[in-house]
Amino acid sequence: MVDRDLDVTPLIDLNADAHVHTGFSVGRDSVGAIVTAAERVGLRQLTFADTVTPRVNWLPVYQKSILRAQQRTDVDLRIGVEVEVVRADGWLDFPEDLGGLDVLSIGAGRLPLGDELLEPRRVTDLLRTGALRAVDVVDLAVSATVSAVERASRYAPTQLARPLGLLGQVGIDLAELDESVLHPLIEACRCTGTAVEVSESWRAPAAPLAGLFAAAGVPLLAASDARDVAQLGQWRYVARLLSSLVMADAQRAAA
Repeated sequence: MVDRDLDVTPLIDLNADAHVHTGFSVGRDSVGAIVTAAERVGLRQLTFADTVTPRVNWLPVYQKSILRAQQRTDVDLRIGVEVEVVRADGWLDFPEDLGGLDVLSIGAGRLPLGDELLEPRRVTDLLRTGALRAVDVVDLAVSATVSAVERASRYAPTQLARPLGLLGQVGIDLAELDESVLHPLIEACRCTGTAVEVSESWRAPAAPLAGLFAAAGVPLLAASDARDVAQLGQWRYVARLLSSLVMADAQRAAA
């Protein structure tokens, strides 16, 4: 259930889920089943963000399913899609038609390098052999994500999913990076009005990075990344991160 003791702060609204998946892509459940589950746990807003590419043919049916569900619930349902960064210049794997979307969620789970798009395991191998340096991986990931944020925000309100989560997957600790390295991404989000998803499923971003976004005025959104209705409203990681941010704010105010 949604924790009512923690939703008093606007820093992260635990009554809204900014990223859920349906059976149209990687999820298990129908739009209707997800809405019913959202009502049961007390969510007031739900953003559908199924993963798309230019090759999917179900996007119109997906949108119509959500539009029909909007007529039968008091939950605020938002129509979104998740698009992947596929080039170093921030090009995204957009579907053919972006019409009718309330939001774009940006994913950057692979590293664009030249003409290749490298899976985390491949990046790890290249780091281990010395074919890639950690500093280059960081620079590539940050610059590609910055360009993607700037590009996507031209078309629809934008959310950044799992910011720089790839770095953690390949063994690069964000806590060891100088804040100046992260500043371009934080500024890109702030200047474009891009919100940052705090993912329950992926446990990302970590509290220090989330704190930097929040300090810059970038909105933080609770995102289950749910693929099963049982995951809705089960805020554990997000609630702990929220508590740590609230505590840090209180300590700064008291200093």
